[in-house]
Order: sequence, then structure tokens, then C-alpha cells
Amino acid sequence: EREKVIQLLKVRKRRLKKFGVRSISIFGSVARNKVGRQSDVDLLVEFEKPVGLFEFARLQMYLEEVLGRKVDLVTPEALRKELRETILREAIHAV
Repeated sequence: EREKVIQLLKVRKRRLKKFGVRSISIFGSVARNKVGRQSDVDLLVEFEKPVGLFEFARLQMYLEEVLGRKVDLVTPEALRKELRETILREAIHAV
């Protein structure tokens, strides 16, 4: 599942750039290849410049459509302090 998600993101790199995406990394159960039927896809996204809530939500909906799963989209700045180090350590760069 991890490689499938990475590939789906890579082939849409140009479209993601139109959303202002600088990079996307996967973390959580997909990064660890421990995906269940109900698992969402945890994605860490960095933008070229700050985006508004509307653009953020549009990107999230687009990614859910592409990946066929619920997406939990988060920016590095929004990571909870107690989870930040673990997430950054396990994150796998996709785009």
C-alpha cells in the first residue's frame, strides 16, 4: 500500500504543484505498511507559501479522491509538539 500511495502522488506531481505544494510525505500506518480496511492516509504537506483554509480543504478532497481513502493532511507547523519528532523521523518523502 505504501508504494501504491507514493506512486499515485508522484504521477500527480504537476497537479500538486498547482495547489502550491512544495512536498508531501507519508507517515503513520501507511508509511509502516500496516494498513487496515478503515485506515486513513496520513500526509505531511509543505506549501511554497501559506495557503488559506479553502485551498487546504480543496487539496485534501483532491487527495482523498486520488487515493480512494480518507486523508489526514497536516503541515509541519501544525504537528503536536509531543508527536512532531516521531512523525518527522518516520515520514517518507513522496513528492
